[in-house]
Amino acid sequence: MQRFAFLAVLVGLLMLPGCKPEEPNTLKIGVLPITDVVPMYVAQHEGYFVDEGIEVELIPVASGPERDSMIQAGVIDGQLNEILTTVLTNAGAGEQVRIVTTARKPFPNAPMFYVLSSPSSGITTPDGLKGIEIGISSNTVIEYVTERVLQKAGLSDDEIRSTNIPKIPVRLELLLSDQIQAGVLPDPLASLSQLQGANLVIDDTTYPEVSLSVISFRESVLTDRPGTAKAFLKAYDRAVAAINEDPQKFQNILIETARVPEVLQDRYELPPFPEKELPSESQVEDVVEWALGKGLIDNALAYDQLVSTTFRR
Repeated sequence: MQRFAFLAVLVGLLMLPGCKPEEPNTLKIGVLPITDVVPMYVAQHEGYFVDEGIEVELIPVASGPERDSMIQAGVIDGQLNEILTTVLTNAGAGEQVRIVTTARKPFPNAPMFYVLSSPSSGITTPDGLKGIEIGISSNTVIEYVTERVLQKAGLSDDEIRSTNIPKIPVRLELLLSDQIQAGVLPDPLASLSQLQGANLVIDDTTYPEVSLSVISFRESVLTDRPGTAKAFLKAYDRAVAAINEDPQKFQNILIETARVPEVLQDRYELPPFPEKELPSESQVEDVVEWALGKGLIDNALAYDQLVSTTFRR
């Protein structure tokens, strides 16, 4: 009886204004082995998360589909992803996610995606790609960026052709062996391909508005652990500032986490990272429009269904 009386008093106290249970201070974040995730590893290595009073576990994932299944199952709280995967996730009936910051975007001399031609193709301009099958991964950010960059470069929709080669290492091998005449790759494999004879046709620095990665959290995390999410971003922003000030200091973290091939380890450097940015409404609307046109979603999603502005005010 005394136990129930104690619980009743405790519940009553928690219902008083200003009294609430302390929110969990832990986060599990899914990270791909790419350059875009380096600031999170820097924040972990430099103790910035600890400084903010939170525990962050960075969970390596091998692929986008693996990451997406883990976010839906609630195994991870947040992820490095793109606008498109946020759109596709939120078009479904399961767990919803919200973008909380831009992770990476193209800067001058620091592209994210490269349209390349094979060593013997002789293709060096976008016009040379008319009617040529370009190796991509279908229904992904790579297909979106490829189409938008080439459209802006003057190619019509019926002049842009592609072939689905989902595995990036396979795409690289086929490109270098001239088994495909063109393909789209991210760094550091794009730099490796050029070192081994591939030709740069165009990259996303020409039209930087079409290309970016983001960090997103499950909606339930943003609702139940807003203080923890805010602390994560504060530590993350500190890491981005540190990288932009002295990228060479974190070269070893880049090599370890982005799987930089040995031949590139003295050549490939950390790019700049955007500071405290969110995707614009026009960027999000364009991805939604593209997804609708491809039949990937049935209905348009609004900006506030995909992006949380709470943490960037």
